[in-house]
Amino acid sequence: MKYSYFQIIVSLLSKIKRVFRYKSMDVVAMLGLDKQFFRKARGARMLIYHGICQKDHTRFNPIFLTRKTFEEHLKFYAEYFNLVSLYEFYSGQFSNDRFNVCITFDDGYANNFKYVLPLMEKYKAPISFFITAIRKAGYNILWNDFLGIVTKYGPTTLTYDNIQFGKDRSGRYAAKLTGMTLVEYLKENGFERKEEMMKQLHQLFPLNTGEEDYWMQMSEDQILTLASSSLATIGSHGFYHNRMDNLSVPEAIDEMKTSKGYLEKLTGKQITALAFPYGNYSRTLVEEAKKIGYNQLLAMDFFYPEDKHDPSLRERFTVNPFISVNNQMHATVVGRYE
Repeated sequence: MKYSYFQIIVSLLSKIKRVFRYKSMDVVAMLGLDKQFFRKARGARMLIYHGICQKDHTRFNPIFLTRKTFEEHLKFYAEYFNLVSLYEFYSGQFSNDRFNVCITFDDGYANNFKYVLPLMEKYKAPISFFITAIRKAGYNILWNDFLGIVTKYGPTTLTYDNIQFGKDRSGRYAAKLTGMTLVEYLKENGFERKEEMMKQLHQLFPLNTGEEDYWMQMSEDQILTLASSSLATIGSHGFYHNRMDNLSVPEAIDEMKTSKGYLEKLTGKQITALAFPYGNYSRTLVEEAKKIGYNQLLAMDFFYPEDKHDPSLRERFTVNPFISVNNQMHATVVGRYE
C-alpha cells in the first residue's frame, strides 16, 4: 500500500512539473522570447496527424485536433519551418536554413477531405494521406472508431465473445478477469472478429447528426479528388486497419497487396508508401512489403537496431492534442514531449 501511495505521489509531482514546464514555455512564447529558438532550429521531423474536427476534439479519442488548431500549426510552419513532401523527406531534399517538417495523416477520415484539403491548398503545404481500403469492404467507419463511439454511449458493462467487459477508470471496456481492454483484445485478431463485434453491438452505435466528422471515412470520390492535388501523396494504411504484426504473414501480405491494388486502381497512381497501422511491424513484414513494391515504410518508433540503417523505413512523431501550438512546435524540434 505504501508503494502504491508513493507511485501516486511521484506521478502527481511529475504531472505538476510537466504542466509548469508547458505553462512556462507558453509565457516565453507570449513575450516573443522563443523566436530565435525556432529560427535557429535545424534538422527534420516527420509528423503524424489523424482527424480534424470543428470542436470537442477529444470527444471520442485522443488523436484529433480542431480545424482552428491545425491551421495555427500551418501558419507556424509557414513562418518558421520548411515543409517537405514525403518524396523530398526520403530523398533528403531539406532546407539548410530552416527546420524541415513532413506532414502525414493516417486513417483516411472524411474530415481530411473536408478540412485539410482546403487548408493544404491555402498554405501550399505538401501532405501525405495514408488510407485504408475499408470502403472496398463495404464500411464507412474503421472498427476502432466504431468501438470508441460505442464505448462513449454504451452501457457500463457488456458481454462480447463470452467475456464480460466493464468500463475502467479511463472509461474503456476492460475484461473484468484479466483487465485487458476490448480494443487490445480485438487488435490481436483479424477483421472477421472485429466485424462480428460491429454486427453484435450495432444497436449501441448512435447515428447522431453532426458527429460524422469524428468517424466517417472518405468516399472513393473524395479519395480520388484528394489524389488529384499536386500537393497530396496517397499511401496505404492497410486494408482493414488491422495490427499487421498480429496477423499471420500470409494474411499481412494479402492486406498489403490488396490495399495497394485498390488504391492504385482508384487513383490511377502508383502507391509506394505504407504506414503500418498502430506503428506495429516486424522485420519480416518490412521485407515482404518491399517485395510487394513499397519503398517508403512508415512506423512510429524503430523496434530493431538495424531499422535506422534501412533506407525504406522512417520513424514518425505523433502530434499531441493536449498541448498548446507553441509547445507542440518545441516538441517537434527537440523530438520529445516534456
